Amino acid sequence: MADYLKIVYDTKTRPKTTYPAKFASLLFLKYGMKAGETLLEAGCGRGEFLAEFQSLGLKCTGIDLSPQAGSLAPGVEIKTGVNFDQDIWPFPDNHFDIIYNKSVIEHLRRPDYFLKEAHRVLKPGGKMLCLTPDWETQYITFFDDFTHHTPFTTVSMNVILQMCDFSGIEVYKFRQLPIVWKYPIINRFCAFISPFINIRTKKKFLRWSRELMLFGYATKPFI
Repeated sequence: MADYLKIVYDTKTRPKTTYPAKFASLLFLKYGMKAGETLLEAGCGRGEFLAEFQSLGLKCTGIDLSPQAGSLAPGVEIKTGVNFDQDIWPFPDNHFDIIYNKSVIEHLRRPDYFLKEAHRVLKPGGKMLCLTPDWETQYITFFDDFTHHTPFTTVSMNVILQMCDFSGIEVYKFRQLPIVWKYPIINRFCAFISPFINIRTKKKFLRWSRELMLFGYATKPFI
């Protein structure tokens, strides 16, 4: 069977963009990350986000199933061949300050197992940043990717983080348009036009005006 990254994230059809740099900078500032902290990206894919987090001074590591993982993050330690539905992650307990994952848990049959392993390797007080497609705005196209298994809503994301022993949980819908991060008022315009946008449009501004992600933030308790 062909490798997922080669098919879905082929560099010719999905070339590298400036989005990962902008998004990494947003998270770095919003969640008070500090240079020298350790970050694990679980399901790192090509490694664009890892490369940007590392450029901000974080000590980064990636983990993924695909042997092609990390191709765009030279110099970053990448551990491959890890099945998130069943494998023990190759790290000791209480090891990382931050765990980041984007568009991963929807591919899993056992997302609770994934989050329990993330909880195990996260330091007490460490931060979990988890993004996944918002089912309410992406349900029509969700299964266009046949590897998707588990959709999430704000309610189910909140519940699974609680059940996996995280605290300080905050779950919200997130629009992947850098302009709305700077000018939040534009969210209203996007919400207004979204019902009129073709659900499979190839234009990113229109697509990301319509589609939302769920952003789950949580911490590992000290006790």
